[in-house]
Amino acid sequence: MTERKIALSIEEAADYTGIGRNTLRKLVEWKKLPVLKVGRKVLIKTDILEKFMEANEGRDLRDKGNVKTVTRNVAT
Repeated sequence: MTERKIALSIEEAADYTGIGRNTLRKLVEWKKLPVLKVGRKVLIKTDILEKFMEANEGRDLRDKGNVKTVTRNVAT
């Protein structure tokens, strides 16, 4: 049985989505993709990745102005 992770590292997210590691790092830096930071490790939730992919289908992810930001609505 294969377990599905709920959050992935940058490297795992790159494998999961096909988006390059450097591009994912830029998207995080530009605050286009919400992440969880644990020390130096950056984790991206799989459901957010899927939402991001749908929102940006057909867009050039290397162009900061062209990328739609995905956010998570969190109650505080």
